[in-house]
Amino acid sequence: MEIFRTKSVEQSIRDTEEPEHQLKKRLSAIDLTVFGIGVIVGTGIFVLTGLVARNTAGPAVALSFVVAAIVCGLAALCYAEFASTIPVAGSAYTFSFATLGEFPAWIIGWDLMLEMALAGAVVAVGWSGYFNSLMTAAGVNLPALDLFGLAINYPAMVIVAILTVILALGIKLASRVNLVIVVVKVAVILLVIFAGLFFIDAANYTPFIPPAQATPAVAGLGAPLIQVLFGITPVAFGVIGILSGAAIVFFAYIGFDIVATAAEETINPQRDLPRGIIGSLAICTVLYIAVSMVVVGMQPYTQLSEDAPLADAFLAVGRPWIASLISIGAIAGLTTVVMILMLGQTRVLFAMCRDGLLPRVLSKVHPRFGTPARITVIVGVVTMVLSGFISLGALAELVNIGTLFAFVVVSLGVIILRKTHPELHRAFTVPFVPVLPLLAALSCLYLMLNLPVETWLRFLVWLAIGVVIYFLYGYRHSTVLRWRGTTPEKPAA
Repeated sequence: MEIFRTKSVEQSIRDTEEPEHQLKKRLSAIDLTVFGIGVIVGTGIFVLTGLVARNTAGPAVALSFVVAAIVCGLAALCYAEFASTIPVAGSAYTFSFATLGEFPAWIIGWDLMLEMALAGAVVAVGWSGYFNSLMTAAGVNLPALDLFGLAINYPAMVIVAILTVILALGIKLASRVNLVIVVVKVAVILLVIFAGLFFIDAANYTPFIPPAQATPAVAGLGAPLIQVLFGITPVAFGVIGILSGAAIVFFAYIGFDIVATAAEETINPQRDLPRGIIGSLAICTVLYIAVSMVVVGMQPYTQLSEDAPLADAFLAVGRPWIASLISIGAIAGLTTVVMILMLGQTRVLFAMCRDGLLPRVLSKVHPRFGTPARITVIVGVVTMVLSGFISLGALAELVNIGTLFAFVVVSLGVIILRKTHPELHRAFTVPFVPVLPLLAALSCLYLMLNLPVETWLRFLVWLAIGVVIYFLYGYRHSTVLRWRGTTPEKPAA
C-alpha cells in the first residue's frame, strides 16, 4: 500500500546534504549529555515527587522512579542504535519512516508534536508558578492580566518568547545557555540531597509501601485503564500504586529521546549520540532516586506538598533559605526543560516539512544561524499561546502516553531494521535482539495501560485529527511520492 511506502536510509542521509535544508554540525557528546540532563531534570524532580508520593505510591515513590528508569533504559538502548545508524533530525519520526512506512511515521510525528508542544507549555506554566512564588517572597507582587475575562499567564509567555529567540540564533548558543543553567540546577539538587540527610526521620519510611486502598483520585475515568479492562477495583498505593506511579513519574524522564532529535547537528553522531542518550538518563536516574528518598524521609508522605514538595519540606523543618534556593533551582531547571522541548519540537517538524508531509517551505534553514528559524518561530508562538491560557491539570499524563507510544514504535523498529537492512553500519547495537527490544515495547505498553481512561480518550481524538490532516495534505505532497515519479492517481507500474 502507498501509505506504507518507506524512505530509504540512504535517501534520509542525502536529504541532510541539501544546502537549503542542511543543519550545521556543532554538538559534541558533552553538549548532548548536558542537553539530556537539561530537559530531564525539571518538573519531575521538583513537582511530581510529592504528587506521586502523596496520592499514589507513598514512600515507595523511589521504586516508581526505578521502574520508570528501567523502562526508559530499555527504550534508550533502542534509541541509541537508531540514532547512531540514521543520524538524521526527527528522532522517532525518522526511524519509523525508514522501517514502518510513511503513514506510521506521520502518526509518530503527529504524536511527538502532542508530546513536545504540550510538555513545553505545561513546564512553562510550572516555571511561572515558581517565578511568581519567588517574586512574592521578595516582596514583589506581579499584577494580574486578563483578556476578555480570561486570566493570562504572561510570565510563562515571556520566558517562551526569550527562549524562542535563543533557539533561532543558533544551536551552539542554546547549548551554552543550557550548560550554565544545568550547572545551577544540579548544584541545587545536590544541596537538597546532602542538606536533607540531616532532617530525615526514619519513622516517615514506615510503612514503605502503604496498603492498597480505593481513593477518589482513581475513580471513574480517572482509573488506570488496565484496572478497568481486567475488572480490578481501582486503588492507589500498594504494588499497583507503585506501577501507576511509575506511569506518572515517567514524565520526569522525558528528554533523553529529544537528544536523538539533534542527531543531524552532532559532529560525530555514531559515537556521541549513544553516549549522550544513555549518559544523561543514568545521571538523572541517580539524582531522582536520591531526592525522592530524602524528601519522603523529611516529611510524612501524607503531608507532602503537591505544588512545591522540595521547598515546602525544608520550610517544614525551619530552613526557609534552602527553600528559596530550591525555588531558584526550580526556575533554572524548568527554563532549560522548556527550551529543549521546543528544540525537539522544531527538529521533528523540520524533518516532517522536509519530507513534504507539511509545507516544505517551512524547512528552509536560516543562511546565517543555521537553524530552521521559521519553524522555531511557529513553535514559539504556539507554545506561548498554550502556556498563557492552560493549566497543568491532566496534561502531563497526555504527554506521557504520547511518549510511551513513540517508545513502543522505536523498540519494534529496531527489530524490523535488523531484518530489512542487516548490512547497515551500526556504531551502537542493542544486545539480545529481539528479546530486549520486545521487552522494552511491552514495558512501555504496560505503563500506557496504567494511565487513566480519560487520557486514552484524549490521545485517540488527537490521533484521529492527525489521520485526517495526513490524507488531506501529507499523502499527496510527500517527497517520497515525488522521488518515485508517481502520483496517487497514477501508481507506479
